Amino acid sequence: MTQFTIPYKRILLKLSGESLMGKDHFGISADACLEIAKGLKNLTERGIEVGLVVGGGNIFRGLQGEKLGIERARADEMGMLATVMNGIALCDTLRHLQVEACVMSAIGCYPIVEPYDRQKACSLLEQKKLVIFVGGTGSPFFTTDTAAALRACEIKAEILLKATKVNGVYSKDPLKYSDAVRYEEISFQDALAQKLDVMDATSIALCMANRLPILVFNMQALGALAQVFSDKNLGTLVH
Repeated sequence: MTQFTIPYKRILLKLSGESLMGKDHFGISADACLEIAKGLKNLTERGIEVGLVVGGGNIFRGLQGEKLGIERARADEMGMLATVMNGIALCDTLRHLQVEACVMSAIGCYPIVEPYDRQKACSLLEQKKLVIFVGGTGSPFFTTDTAAALRACEIKAEILLKATKVNGVYSKDPLKYSDAVRYEEISFQDALAQKLDVMDATSIALCMANRLPILVFNMQALGALAQVFSDKNLGTLVH
C-alpha cells in the first residue's frame, strides 16, 4: 500500500456500535472488531495520536428502551453500559495486535475500565497509546455523537472523523434517493441550515464553536481508515 503523510497529529474517531456487528444482526462480530483494529493500528504506526468514541447501538439503544416502557434516562444509561462492552472488545482486539490501548468511561465502571480523566487521556495520547472513550458524556439525553465532539474538544484533537455507511454528506438520503448530491465539503452553517445528516445539532454546534472540522466518511469501504485522508471520494469535510 502506498504510504502518504496524514496532515494531523491527533484525531478523534467516532464509531457507531453497528460497525462492530459486521454481517451479523446483533452484538459484536470478532471479524468486524479485527478489521477495525487493523485500521487503527495502521494509523498509530504512522505516529498519529488516536482517540476513539464508540456507540452502543449494536447492543442497546435508549429509544429502544422507551418502547419497552423503560424511563428514557434509565434506558440511556443502559445504552451507556453497552458502549463499555464495545470499548472492552475493541481494546482487547487492539492489544492482541500489539497496540497499546486503554478504555476510559464517563460512568463508574471501575475496576473493569478506568474512569475518564482528561489530563491522563492527553498524557496517554502523547505516549502514542490509543484511548477509547466509552459511557457517552456520562449523562442521559446526549448522543454518542455529542460525546465524540466533547471528547475531541477536550483532548484538543485536530479533526473529528465520523464513520458512517455512506461516503460523506448528501443533500438527502442516498440510500433512498438516486438524485441525492454528495458534497465534497460544506460549512457548519449550511449543514445546520439544511438539517443534513452529519451529526446532531448539538455536536455540530460544539465543533463549530471550537473550529473543529468533521470528516464524514464511509467506514465500510475497503481500507477506509488508511485512505480517508488521501481519497476525497470517501468522505465530506465539514468546516
